[in-house]
Amino acid sequence: MVGMSLGLSVRLRLTMLYGGLFLLAGALLLAVNYGLVRSRLPEVTHVAPAVPGVDPSVLPLDGPVPVEFNVVLPVDIATPEGQRIQEAFTKSAAEYRRQTLRTLVVQSAAALGLMAIVSIGLGWMVAGRVLQPIHRITATARRLSEQNLHERIALEGPPDELKELADTFDDMLARLNTAFDAQRRFIANASHELRTPLAIQRALVDVELAGAERSPGDAATAEKLRHAISRSERLIDSLLVLARSERRIEEWSPVDLSRAVEDALEAVADEAAAADLRIERRLAPVTACGDPPLLERVVSNLVENAVRHNVSGGSVEVSTRLEHGRAAVSVTNGGPAISPDDIGRAFEPFRRLDGDRTRSALGSGLGLSIVRAVVVAHGGQVWAAPRPGGGLHVEVRLPTTAPSPE
Repeated sequence: MVGMSLGLSVRLRLTMLYGGLFLLAGALLLAVNYGLVRSRLPEVTHVAPAVPGVDPSVLPLDGPVPVEFNVVLPVDIATPEGQRIQEAFTKSAAEYRRQTLRTLVVQSAAALGLMAIVSIGLGWMVAGRVLQPIHRITATARRLSEQNLHERIALEGPPDELKELADTFDDMLARLNTAFDAQRRFIANASHELRTPLAIQRALVDVELAGAERSPGDAATAEKLRHAISRSERLIDSLLVLARSERRIEEWSPVDLSRAVEDALEAVADEAAAADLRIERRLAPVTACGDPPLLERVVSNLVENAVRHNVSGGSVEVSTRLEHGRAAVSVTNGGPAISPDDIGRAFEPFRRLDGDRTRSALGSGLGLSIVRAVVVAHGGQVWAAPRPGGGLHVEVRLPTTAPSPE
């Protein structure tokens, strides 16, 4: 939010709005009051000499004072003494008007400033109370995970806009809870439902291959079927891992990444030897924290990707280290040149880089997608960059400790 980036919260902006409106209204009231008082103050317009038979001490001081009036002095204004008295009286009346208006402005401004401070304090309190439901919605959203989607805001109060927002949020949580329940049921049942027919097919093929009487053509066909079944099983496993990796990590345990790399390299040793690949390893002891099966799958996917998407006689470089307080794994492999614009597609499910669509029959197109999903679920980072001479460099950084509970 732009407001938050400037350090102005919604509560502070509302308080400033309340205070500004109060000051504006107070300033307008002060201007109106000033005009009214100024229009009611008496103003000397004419000074005349005494008139025989008129008491000069009788001045229009009783009742409402007229706006304009004539002052009658008991002296002859034609004399120097009369002119001096006339000038002094006129100046005194003007000073009285000025002092009265000045006192009015100063005292009113002081009262307005004091009331503005009080209104800002009251505005801060009112804004906090008005925004309290928003804070409840925010706190609930921060606590949410796949495991506690049953929580609700359950805001009570009049049917205003804030209650409507809270009720809408509760309805959304209910729909999310239903969707996640369906996903959990799918993940729980998919393995059995999908693997059972494949296991039956594999058993039938194995029986066929074990038979004593079979023609070379039948044996070749059976071997192709077995290979297709294995590929389907790997695809199912990858899909289930991808679905699981997109969920929140609930249990955090230490994982030795250097040991995981050694196991992954041992698993692809035959493939690497068949492709005449040169393996270089620089493994420093480093421990990440997270879900052990998922983190081990990240390492194995990186290593398998480097071996299977390589060139004959190429190289694979693997390293582990502690980088800026995080456990880092880097895997670099040879291969055809890759455009930087194609790097992002490598992490998309079932997407392969140009020139690599038919290179590896063992891949499912989900290797790097699983890597990214697992790393993001653990709060880590993953980067990929093409090598100048061809091939790909992938680096993963993972936390070394479990996140603090919110």
